[in-house]
This record gives sequence, structure tokens and C-alpha cells, in this order.
Amino acid sequence: MSARLATAGQPERRASQPDQLVRGMGLSSAVSLNMLDMIGVGPFITLPLVVAAMHGPQAILGWIAGAGLAMCDGLVIAELGASMPTAGGSYEYLKQIYGPQGFGRLVSFLFIWQLTFSAPLSIASGCIGLAAYAGFIWPNLRGILFQHNFHLGLPVLGSLEANIVITPGTWVAMGSCLLGVVLLYRGISSVGRLSKWLWGGVLLTLAWVISAGVTHFHAAQAFNFPPGAFALSTGFFTGLGSAMLITTYDYWGYYNICYLAGEVRQPEKNIPRAVLISISLVAVIYLLMNVSVLGVIPWQEFASHSGADARSSVISFFMQRIYGGWAGKVVTGLIIWTAFGSVFSLLLGYSRVPYAAALDGNYFGVFARLHPRHRFPYVSLLILGAVATAFCVLQLADVIAALVVIRLLLQFLLQEIGLLILRRQHPEMPRPFRMWFYPVPALLATAGFVYILISRPNFLKEIRYAAVLLFFGLLLYFVRAARRGEWPWKPAVTGGS
Repeated sequence: MSARLATAGQPERRASQPDQLVRGMGLSSAVSLNMLDMIGVGPFITLPLVVAAMHGPQAILGWIAGAGLAMCDGLVIAELGASMPTAGGSYEYLKQIYGPQGFGRLVSFLFIWQLTFSAPLSIASGCIGLAAYAGFIWPNLRGILFQHNFHLGLPVLGSLEANIVITPGTWVAMGSCLLGVVLLYRGISSVGRLSKWLWGGVLLTLAWVISAGVTHFHAAQAFNFPPGAFALSTGFFTGLGSAMLITTYDYWGYYNICYLAGEVRQPEKNIPRAVLISISLVAVIYLLMNVSVLGVIPWQEFASHSGADARSSVISFFMQRIYGGWAGKVVTGLIIWTAFGSVFSLLLGYSRVPYAAALDGNYFGVFARLHPRHRFPYVSLLILGAVATAFCVLQLADVIAALVVIRLLLQFLLQEIGLLILRRQHPEMPRPFRMWFYPVPALLATAGFVYILISRPNFLKEIRYAAVLLFFGLLLYFVRAARRGEWPWKPAVTGGS
């Protein structure tokens, strides 16, 4: 099955296809799914990492800067999503912006190619975090069964590293991923209802953690900044860059609804609303939670508990400090629920992207298959779940860093620049939502992403992964294009198809 492509270089707003995906998701379901994606296990395990990166409670700057960056990029996503409300999200945007039968063919292929790795990494991060918190209740899950650090030397780039660790908790992580696939193997309307139940558990967890911190809050402790905390030194800016990489990961997910745009009612209105509402609410939640925790646990003690076990269950440690061991176990159960909700949302959103690419003939055709009864891309869901399950053997910190760098280089920066190109080349294009204060948010997002890439210690480690993916993606595309007689071996078609 193939979808009609736009005229080369001319964006096209594709109409809904009622005989395929079903538009059964409203604004409340869209916001719930976005926030489920954003508030997974990430903030519950990365808080000590952010504090350690900035060496004090000034780490709150990392969360504030991350929120500002998310909002700037969210305005980009909101405009693109409202203008092109079809399944696939970024795949569709990149293809249309850069020319669907020309350079956009390559760019959108590279997006799907990197998504083959980054989407399962994102899903696996939630599964690994879930298993890590389960280790607070069942410490035997943390025992190491196998560990090895693999090195691969490459000319020019240097060495690639991958640290493989298998514990009993690894099987829990893999099982949670497979359970998510099973629950998603149904129609989109029932999926929307299920997302609201999962979101209810997330709200309960956050409300309890924040209220516990607020009622036991000590302002002098929360804002006990070390000497020189705000000195604009090299260490300050590299620390902020490291913190922003982590908080960027925690805020990501506000674009998840764009991947499901073909299943959203009134997408021109509901997509921008879902994106901006979810960013705003999550930013408030994160700031409240982090200040609350810092007001209970001295940051010096907090930073010292950044070892593997304590880092993976810091909120359990926090609640145990306030109420005792029973509270630590109860909140651990709630966080496990939250982490699974994120896995559920990620699997749902990402499974629609290869489907959209396959419809255009820009990915393996098998991904375009829909379930004969419930009309969802079941092959895409099954394959994505299988790859994510395999990635559960990786270390969480490595997964987060590699994921963020790959996505920034091969997706987000291309979108920021692409929106500026689209505004300039096609001012006549219908835009149900227009970015506020254009072009400032797009320029700020671009600068922020570049800052994250280059301001961290040892930043070349993850860039090597992205460079390798880019090289092989280009190789695969050009070989395939030569066999098919596609761009650049054949000039882009200038008429409609």
C-alpha cells in the first residue's frame, strides 16, 4: 500500500483516511498519553544525577532551563503538528519540508533509520528504570549475572563502547515491555481509556511525593547553596550542559501525540493544545517535586547517594526517611506503575511512525499492515517491542545519553531548521496554529540543543554513535535509491503523482 506524495518541494496536508486509522482520541486522552510518556521513571531516578552534575541545589536551574527548551521546541512541534496532522509525526514533517520526492526522501529515511535505535532505547529506559525500582522491594533483582564492556575501535572516530549488564531485574524489564505490547494489541478507543487509568496512578504517585515533601519542607536546607554556586565559570556551564541533557530526556514526550495524529479528533486544535498543556503541567510538577525532595534530604547527602542502588530508588529512600519502610515500599509500587505507563505510551506512539513511512514506500512494506479487526499497525508494534526488549540489557545512564544525542542530531535540529525553511518557502501554507513570537522559539531551541551537545565532559562519546548511525543510514539509502532509481540518481518529480 502506498500513500499519495506531494509535489516535489511542496508540502501537502493529507486528509484523514477513515478506512484505515480511526480518529477516536480526544484532547483529554491526548494529554494523558503525552504526560504518561513524559513522566515515566525518568524524574524519579535522574534527580540525584542532576544534583551531582551541578554540585548543589542550583541544579534546579537545569530543570528550569530544560522546561524552557521543551516549550520552545514544543511551539515548533505544535505548528508542524497542526499543519500536517497525519500519522508519523516527525517523519511526515521532515519529508514534506525538505521535499517528499527529493532531499526530503533522504532526510525522512534517516529519521526512520535512527528511530530504529532511538525508539527502542527510549522504551527500554523506562523498562530498566522500572526494574531498578523493583529492586528496592526485592534486592535480589540487583545481583549481577553477567557483565561485560565491549569496545569497538573505528578509524577516525575512535572507540565505541557498550556496557552489557544482565541481572534478575533484566528479566523484569523485558517482561514489562512484553506486557505493554500485549495490552496495546487492541483498538485505539480502548487504549485511550486504559491510558486514563494509568495516568490516574501517575497522578496519585506525584501527589503523594510532592505533598510529603511540602509538609516536611525546610527552606534553609533546600536552598543551602555552596560557595560559588552561581559563578559563571567553565565548570558551571559544563555542569549545566550535563544537567540539561538529563532534564531534556525527562521532559521529552510532549511530541508523542503527533505520532498518533491520524487517530486524534480535530487534530488541528487538539495537537497544539495537548503539546503545550502537557509541557506546562509537567514543568510545574517537576519543579515542585525537586524542590520538595531537596527540602527533606540535604543536597550533600543526596549527592552522596548517587551510587547505582540508591540512584535507582531515590524516591523510595526519600519516603522511607519521612514515614518509614512501609512508605518506601508503597511508593515503589506506585513508581513501578508510573514507569509502566510510560512504556505503554512510548510503545503506542512510536509504533505508528514506521507504519507511516511504510505507507510512503520509504520503509519495509510489512510495517504498513493493519490489524484486520482493530485497525492498528500490529507488525510495527510487535517488532518495536521485540527490539526494545533486547535493549533492556544496556545500562540506563548509557541509554539516556545515547538516546538524547542521536535524537538531537538526526531529528530535533532538522525540525527546528526545517520550520524556518517552511515558513520562508511556503508562507501560503495553511497553519491552524502559528508559533508565538516567531522565529525566537525555533532559534532558542536550536541554540539550546547545540549547547547540550558540546558543553558536556566527554561529549564525543555519544556523538560517535550518532556518526556511525548516520554513515550506515546514508549507505543504505544510497544503495537502495540506486536500485530503485530514486533521488539523487533520478531527478525529483516536479508534478503530482
